[in-house]
Amino acid sequence: MPPLRTALLQNSGRPGHVAGNIEVLDGAARRAADAGARLLVCPELFLTGYAIGAELDRLAEPADGPAALAVGEIADRHGIAVLYGYPERAGERIFNAARLIGPDGTPLATYRKTHLFGAFEHEWFTPGEQAVVQAELDGVRIGIMICYDVEFPENVRAHALAGTDLLLVPTAQMHPFQFVAESLVPVRAFENQMYIAYVNRTGPEGEFEFVGLSCLAGPDGAVRTRAGRGKELVVGEVDPALLSASRTANPYLRDRRPGLYGSLV
Repeated sequence: MPPLRTALLQNSGRPGHVAGNIEVLDGAARRAADAGARLLVCPELFLTGYAIGAELDRLAEPADGPAALAVGEIADRHGIAVLYGYPERAGERIFNAARLIGPDGTPLATYRKTHLFGAFEHEWFTPGEQAVVQAELDGVRIGIMICYDVEFPENVRAHALAGTDLLLVPTAQMHPFQFVAESLVPVRAFENQMYIAYVNRTGPEGEFEFVGLSCLAGPDGAVRTRAGRGKELVVGEVDPALLSASRTANPYLRDRRPGLYGSLV
């Protein structure tokens, strides 16, 4: 299979302005498609903004709401799959969610953040209960997490055991935790033999300062592409041939002894 060219949109958009953020996404999808990308990954809560307090209640939509339809039209128009973060309303509950739309505009998967971070998220969101959510794109098995989820090794290992090739992690990583983007994500990719696309917000928002540093890390622990601290669209390749060779050479998953790990759960 040819490499899956993947674009990372590092951008916080306009917090509280869904229509404006959809315009930003549309422009990024066009540029990414022009660069040969088949997949565009946006940050956590990209459609609404992250630190918007009570506005979350007003702006939250069902998974198949108007914003989802608009993103589907963008994906279909540019022929590129899109992963975006948004607040999902389900009855009286709101989830911190991410949805993957295929290059023909068809929904492929929806994930709800399972590990909520800090008082802000615990106040507004209900945690999801499904750890492993996957979809297929161009022969690549894609998994989805959100931000804090990737910092739990059990979570990522569950994806490795389920055969995830590329883990998409929209994030809102803030100062002073930039070591997660710089060090932890490449190590997670190596120890679990997968690619990880970690896509951050950037700049000040409410009480937070988002640090950027979005990256695509490979199964050898090497970073294929990395953004700086500002708004950027960067592109890297997920190579199934390198992934296969790396998994053959690396014994981590084969050498596991699950019988010793019962105390972890």
